[in-house]
Parts: sequence; structure tokens; C-alpha cells
Amino acid sequence: MAENSDTETVRKELEKQIGDLRKEVSKLSKTVSARTEEIYKQARDEAEEAYESASRQARGAAKQVRRQAYAVSEAIKENPGTAATVLSSAGLLGFLIGLVVGQAISSSNDRSSRWY
Repeated sequence: MAENSDTETVRKELEKQIGDLRKEVSKLSKTVSARTEEIYKQARDEAEEAYESASRQARGAAKQVRRQAYAVSEAIKENPGTAATVLSSAGLLGFLIGLVVGQAISSSNDRSSRWY
């Protein structure tokens, strides 16, 4: 009979410990849930701030590009001959640079390994 009451006492103690553990797990779960929600809200707020900042900067850059494009178009309207000369010169310079680079590359290759 003593064994039976000892077993019963141990069982009740274990049930009490299991109940306490369940309460602790529940508390931890609530704490983790609250912390996760807090971190999520903080990350969302930071992302919104970053988006707003990037959006403002993009709008500013777009305005600047429009102003520069307008200034260039006005300069071209006022001086069409100069604009044509500058653009033609830039095209010719690019073509000449391409020829020089192409010649330099082709002269550096071993001519005996070519198929033609």
C-alpha cells in the first residue's frame, strides 16, 4: 500500500510539473508571438521609409533629367549648326577610335593562326 501512495504522489507531482511546463510554454509562445509581430511592424515601417525616400529621390532625379533635356533641346534649337557639328564630330571620333582599337586587336593576334 505504501508503494501505491508513493506512486500516486509521484504521479500527482509529475502532473503538476507538466501543467507548470504547459503554462511556461504558453507564456513563451505568447512572448515570441508578440516579439515577432513587433519585429514585423518595425521591418515594415523601415521598408516604407526606405521606399518613400527612394521615391522622393527618383522624383527629384526625374525632374533634373527633364530640366537638363529641356536645356539641351533649347541649346540645339538656338544653335542647330553647332549641334550638328558636335554630333558629327562625336560620331566620327567614335568611328576612328573603333578603327584604332580594331587594328590594335587584330595586329596583336598571331597571323599564322588565322583561317583566312
